Amino acid sequence: MKSKKYDGLTIFLFLLPAIILFVGILVAPLISSFVNSFFEYKGFGAKTPVQFDNYRRLFDTNETWFKPSVVHALILAGLSVFVQLPLSLGLALLLGRGIKGERFFLSVNFLPVLISTVVIGQLWLKVFDSNGMVNALLRMVGYLKEGEDNIQWLADNGSGILLYSCFVPMLWQYVGYHMLLMYAGVKSVPTELREAAKIDGATDWQVDWHVVIPSMKQIIKVSVIFAVTGSLKSYDLIRIMAMDLKVKDAAVPSTVLMDFMSLRQEYGVASAVSVMLILLCFFFAITIGAVFKERD
Repeated sequence: MKSKKYDGLTIFLFLLPAIILFVGILVAPLISSFVNSFFEYKGFGAKTPVQFDNYRRLFDTNETWFKPSVVHALILAGLSVFVQLPLSLGLALLLGRGIKGERFFLSVNFLPVLISTVVIGQLWLKVFDSNGMVNALLRMVGYLKEGEDNIQWLADNGSGILLYSCFVPMLWQYVGYHMLLMYAGVKSVPTELREAAKIDGATDWQVDWHVVIPSMKQIIKVSVIFAVTGSLKSYDLIRIMAMDLKVKDAAVPSTVLMDFMSLRQEYGVASAVSVMLILLCFFFAITIGAVFKERD
């Protein structure tokens, strides 16, 4: 009995630093945000109870851009799942076959993940500038005629083009991240399964479709969850590309949160945004997990 108590105490002491960090960095801020969302609060001083008024304001389009921002985040999530992840999967399957220069191409595709987001944002700002590379290429191929104005890729003019311009650097930066996850899944598939399929006359693509991809469903599920929740929480690249928290065309929940917190100093509404964002992330994570479980 003494030995069991001693083992339990030892385990608890080893876990204690991680528990303190988990509670202090994750649990306590979540509880604080939830409580503050029911108050009118400027970050200091007294708190005035407003019940659910902060949440009501979120869904009033005359007061906040929260509803459009959620739609934008879902568009980014859809693009991530149906554009970014297929590209990542295709690269992973191709590199997983052991092509020549496999390590080199793996490193090159993963390199953008290692670059600072600020650097990437500044790079793509130059690319999408009205006098930048994209418009220059469009003129070279004849899409833009002489005398036509350059396309304003980064303008907040209600066209929605700014949101898709922001997605391009997000695609470029994180396609290598998901590729590496999927590459590990491809490499974990037993060679015996591949060889058996080839003996039965399957081509390389048939092996990938019928053997490799079904064997790495859990990796794909993780990538889908990361892609969706990452899109919902996106902030840094959009903030750099849009250059203003009040840009409506590329508003996402995180920019709305920062607008209320840093510019308006309405911490109660900002806390309500954070609570809704957490709930959305949990909802989609659980839903994606359930979808993949049913398919299994």
